[in-house]
Amino acid sequence: MKWGDPEFSLVLLGGYLTVLTLLWSALLAGVGTWHRRFALPDEAPGTPLPKLTICVPARDEGHQIAACVRAARASDHPDFEILVIDDGSTDGTGEVARDAAGADTRVRVITGTPPAAGWAGKPWACARAAAEAHGQHLLFIDADVVIEATAARRAAAVLHNRRLGLLSLFGTWRLEGLWERIAIPVIGWFIRGVTDIDAVNAPGRAEAFANGQFLLVDREAYDAVGGHAAVKGEVLEDVRLAQAIKRRGLALGLYAAPWAFKVRLYRNLAEIFSGYTKNFYEGMGRRPHVALAALLFLAIASFLPYFLFLVAMLAPQLILTGVETPWAWQLWVGIVCGLPVVFRFRLDRNDGRSGSLAWTHPLGNLVLGAILLGSVLRVRTRWKGRAFHDGRAV
Repeated sequence: MKWGDPEFSLVLLGGYLTVLTLLWSALLAGVGTWHRRFALPDEAPGTPLPKLTICVPARDEGHQIAACVRAARASDHPDFEILVIDDGSTDGTGEVARDAAGADTRVRVITGTPPAAGWAGKPWACARAAAEAHGQHLLFIDADVVIEATAARRAAAVLHNRRLGLLSLFGTWRLEGLWERIAIPVIGWFIRGVTDIDAVNAPGRAEAFANGQFLLVDREAYDAVGGHAAVKGEVLEDVRLAQAIKRRGLALGLYAAPWAFKVRLYRNLAEIFSGYTKNFYEGMGRRPHVALAALLFLAIASFLPYFLFLVAMLAPQLILTGVETPWAWQLWVGIVCGLPVVFRFRLDRNDGRSGSLAWTHPLGNLVLGAILLGSVLRVRTRWKGRAFHDGRAV
């Protein structure tokens, strides 16, 4: 048997299909355990919780800031305040936030100033919130986040009891448009899947990660690393802040809490592409070999099986020459194509979605591949009117 022989081609095909069958079967077996394995503990604080400041940087978020403020006001944390930093909005974000605050004196809406030279907009707004805050714990949430009433208290109890420098959560997505429902779960779970949460939570390991949608820090740890000034020009300021805190020798906590908050990230395909492209490659540390490995994985594990299925069905002589029972091989290739769809169905069901769009999983992977490639190739990006070059503010 040598290269070019039909037998050799069948051995290669059989080996490839075996690897993919085992891979997707393993992923299917583990999909139901992820949320339980990394769940945020439900701990009662050993001592009274320190005051909490919920910091909300907001730029042109008038369509959703009211829901964010109202949800934050409903928190059952025993002692908290809310700071909304209106970051140069042109859509009345500040006025909407003030209306949502009503007569609640715990809420302050502050008109921000343009970022200083070398600062990205979000770190600048977060630094302004921290400067105005009275809390020993600072909870940074995005303006598109709607937190559950117990989320801040439960997270603060874990941060306090375990003496963490920073705690961050993975929540769940609010998906309304078709492209949101097709692409965001694929992209979001890709990010979660490649994040080694065990290593992030291990004090002796260098790995660090944080999700800026819900990022809780102890004030002493925050000040010790210089606060957001330490990551002032970064488009990926949440991860960089976590890295700075862990380098300081402080512990991190990263947990799954789909009940804790919902977030509507983007509203259409253009926003999905622009929003993720600006920081996807940055999240890989701008390492070409990591991006190449991710692209190869998508090509080999997600795209190639569908190509082989078409060939096996329409021109079986090209890959199944001399096979007495080609239908068995066709069935096997079909099963390998179906396993990722079943995997997506289980992911959706675990996240509380119907699973009716699981069949679009290959299309979601195409969007993911385009975003990854675009993130590598686009040196300069724009988001909400601000420019970034190689992941840093211009």
